Amino acid sequence: MKTNLRSPNFLNLAPPLSDRAGARFHILPAPLEETVSYGKGTCRGPRAILEASTKVEPFDGESTPAEVGIFTDRAVDLRGAGSEGALRRIETRWAAILCEKRIPVMLGGEHTVTLAAARALKTAVPDVGIVQFDAHSDLWHEYDGTPYSHACVMHRILELGLPLFQIGVRSGTGKDSDLRRQHRVGFLDAGDLAHRRSLPRRVLPPGFPHRIYVTFDVDAFDPSLVPSTGTPEPGGLNWYQAVDLLGAVLRGRELVGFDVVELAPVPGFPASDFVVAKLVYTIMGMALRGGCV
Repeated sequence: MKTNLRSPNFLNLAPPLSDRAGARFHILPAPLEETVSYGKGTCRGPRAILEASTKVEPFDGESTPAEVGIFTDRAVDLRGAGSEGALRRIETRWAAILCEKRIPVMLGGEHTVTLAAARALKTAVPDVGIVQFDAHSDLWHEYDGTPYSHACVMHRILELGLPLFQIGVRSGTGKDSDLRRQHRVGFLDAGDLAHRRSLPRRVLPPGFPHRIYVTFDVDAFDPSLVPSTGTPEPGGLNWYQAVDLLGAVLRGRELVGFDVVELAPVPGFPASDFVVAKLVYTIMGMALRGGCV
């Protein structure tokens, strides 16, 4: 059976705004599903996001990010690659986008795909920090017999020596405190957020890199907002918490790329797909308005 690697253009944009040449944002679908440990379906996430995006209005409430151009690339062909091979294929494509001086936007796929982006960034972008929105710390050294599980991705990124800040975590390995302390991982966990009357204006600590990469696992949201994910956890972020926190993270910094991962679409239930597509477009708009890109 053939796999269709071509999806709708993000926002259903037509040329010239959807052309590769001149587009500020470059979307790369990465439909990886190798190590999911509970609910299935992340391989369908990128296409579901792109299809839902065709119903997203171009004006995001404050600006029209589509005016700077959004190119939607062909999905990375991951058939028969396995986790290590998939990471190599994604990294090659990601590095090429960075060389073109675009803002790469990866649509997952399981969270393991972020490791490919981090490897490319480590080589191409000096002094970059990773900001992770997630229900889970993803700091396992190994999970289900593989170091490339989606539950291990942040441990692998720490091994690259990249600074990490975690937002929204409410589930982990049981040894997170030790690992966070060892690697100086900053965090603002979901429990901390729940007891705050207001969100901090600035989230990242002094000394965190000016250049940042944001990885947003959609299970950072409360499952009442996005139930279509493989490992939902109660007590997550609502829409405005997430947007405000993203604003605080992006303020005054340079966004070198981002990904949105772990959507596991449910047939006949498009609400989650639309929320995630809206999130992707919202991050674009926030980054442009803040001069982060």
